[in-house]
Amino acid sequence: MAEQQTEYYSIEDYLALEAQAEERHEYEAGRIQAMSGGSINHSIMGGNIITALNNSLKDSNCTALNSDARLWIDHAHSFVYPDAMVICGKIQAAEEDPNAVVNPVLIVEVLSKSTEGYDRGDKFHKYCSLPSFQEYVLIDQDKPVVDVLFREEPGYWKVTTAIGLDQSISLASLGFDIPLSAIYRNVQDLGEPIF
Repeated sequence: MAEQQTEYYSIEDYLALEAQAEERHEYEAGRIQAMSGGSINHSIMGGNIITALNNSLKDSNCTALNSDARLWIDHAHSFVYPDAMVICGKIQAAEEDPNAVVNPVLIVEVLSKSTEGYDRGDKFHKYCSLPSFQEYVLIDQDKPVVDVLFREEPGYWKVTTAIGLDQSISLASLGFDIPLSAIYRNVQDLGEPIF
């Protein structure tokens, strides 16, 4: 993520700028932050997880959204772009922006060295304020390690970690598993986990 702007922007200002921008920006309480470009592997993993989700959701009432979909987090007064989201039932748009959703059940982030702390910390805490949010998938970009956090009850999250291409993640909110080999398919120069 790039440096934050010091100027204050209203939601209307942000949405007008975002409609014209060639790159995406996140918004938090009047501040706009440009999103850095992702690596080739980040793009491959993002595409792979969307494909795996779509294949598993084809006979359900759930929809997978890629990183082009904007998410409004009212409690944090923020617009963000997760790498993937799943919404079950009717897609609900934000009052502030008809092109932003508000009701994901599952959110996926592909971690990079520059965003991992934010994705695991403040961004996750923002996501926790969404009533619909039940499951968080964090994909390591450099080695076959995926963490899944599942909200078992309010304020209590169960964390499971899958390590190695022969493992799978279990998505409790959706009722199916995804093999790590599908998530990391065609990823270049993947390191081995040091466990």
